[in-house]
Amino acid sequence: MQPTREQALAVLTEFTTNDSLIKHALAVEAAMRAYARKFGEEEEKWGIVGLIHDFDYEQNPTFDKHVYVGARILRERGWPEEMVVGVESHAGYMNIPRTTLLQKTLFAVDELVGFITAVSLVRPRKSVMDVEASSVRKKMKDKAFARSVSREDIVKGTESLGIPLDDHITFVIHSLRPIAEQLGIAGVPA
Repeated sequence: MQPTREQALAVLTEFTTNDSLIKHALAVEAAMRAYARKFGEEEEKWGIVGLIHDFDYEQNPTFDKHVYVGARILRERGWPEEMVVGVESHAGYMNIPRTTLLQKTLFAVDELVGFITAVSLVRPRKSVMDVEASSVRKKMKDKAFARSVSREDIVKGTESLGIPLDDHITFVIHSLRPIAEQLGIAGVPA
């Protein structure tokens, strides 16, 4: 089985109703697609893995269930093992070595897209169009801001890609801009 985006979206929405979680999935998908294009990889596959990486989180938000349940569901439904392991690899507690570029990229963008979204929403215009790498780095130093986002994972993920942090942040910001309206970070009129 080679799942389509429509099938992946159906799986996501079957298990996820929370608007913020759906937006997060769409943001990770956008970043994964952008990196697939940059690296000359399979955009559809990378996008789908990004879209479904947290599909089970709303129903299974604990470390002992999230990803374990989701991976089991995907395997039962005949999803390709490469995609299932890609999803599993984004969670550090699964202890799956990130050996492929897809796995490294998913880990590198997952926390960062959430952080960029949070930075966008505190900007005066609430827009990702106003966000720069320097503003993201400044907010990363504020431990009280978006405290649930692991700065360590952002840094480790970026290092695993061998890309300077500012370049990675800028790339992900630019990957989110085309879908800013969908994500709720297109901004308000000035």
